[in-house]
Amino acid sequence: MFKKYWDNLKRRFSHDIAIDLGTANTLVYVRGRGIVVNEPSVVALNQKTGQVVAVGAAAKEMLGRTPAHIAAIRPMVGGVISDFEVTEEMLAYLLRRAQERRALLGPRVMVGVPAGVTNVETRAVRDAAEGQGARKVFLVDEVIAAAVGMGLPIKEPIGTMVIDIGGGTADIAVISLGGIVASKGLKIAGDRFNSDIINFVRAAHKVLIGEKTAEGVKIALGSAVPLSEPLTTAVRGRDMATGLPREVTLTDADIRDALAPSLDALLESVRTVLEATPPELVADVMRRGAHLVGGGALLRGLDILLSEHMKFPVQVGDEPLTAVARGAGIMLERLDEFEHLLLEPDADELPTPA
Repeated sequence: MFKKYWDNLKRRFSHDIAIDLGTANTLVYVRGRGIVVNEPSVVALNQKTGQVVAVGAAAKEMLGRTPAHIAAIRPMVGGVISDFEVTEEMLAYLLRRAQERRALLGPRVMVGVPAGVTNVETRAVRDAAEGQGARKVFLVDEVIAAAVGMGLPIKEPIGTMVIDIGGGTADIAVISLGGIVASKGLKIAGDRFNSDIINFVRAAHKVLIGEKTAEGVKIALGSAVPLSEPLTTAVRGRDMATGLPREVTLTDADIRDALAPSLDALLESVRTVLEATPPELVADVMRRGAHLVGGGALLRGLDILLSEHMKFPVQVGDEPLTAVARGAGIMLERLDEFEHLLLEPDADELPTPA
């Protein structure tokens, strides 16, 4: 009884915050308010003074455009922390923005991490959050959080397939009875698609373009299947032969060719997960289909491509960009219901049976 009263008191004087710490974007969910921050995972740093110049959208605008003494850094690579100090700076900025008022106690924080991360990588995430004043830190697989965010029946004895394609990683998992039965993580996601486009333009047109330009092309022309109406766009870059600026025209067919090897690898990974899944659960997936989330889910026709090759329905989840953050927030609000789904749960904080 006293513990329940004490837990309620702590929640009253602190914030509950869920974070989708992504390679491309970081989203912050606050209990009772929903998603309050959605910013690119980029930090601009003055290397002479060590001071942070900008974070988020303002820093992303500086990518590829900074002078020598300012570095625009993406501290998350492949879904995990590559620069610990810069990640802490980014988290500090985002947590300050998320909290309207300063609470008496530090916040409880739930962070989504890619499936298959190592103990060292999970420790880095935990330490980064604790370093910014978090009272308690909980970690959850992003695919589990995404499934909760979409309202899928993951605690029932039913096979549910989730394909989460983010900026740095793609996680494919079959979930049943609240656990991951079979899964695979791969580095084929938004950043890989951008690199494919850069390499295609360089090989086909002998023109160098930057990552930001490639991302714009991906959004404007990217598709996994032929479109009913062809799309074209003009791209400007540096001619490799002359060193001078040059403009070339790209089509949606060009981008499909560029992305084809990566999409083939993604399809093969889905097959691999299905091969490792018990037949009864595969039957459930064939009947109920798979669910696409993450920024990669917005690639035109990706659900159609997956469905045609896998021979079962594939649908894009509602608000796929925010599913992980929303799911992590729901899990933090209902911790007693979802405690068994957490990674490395904190025994001091988890509810005790009545």
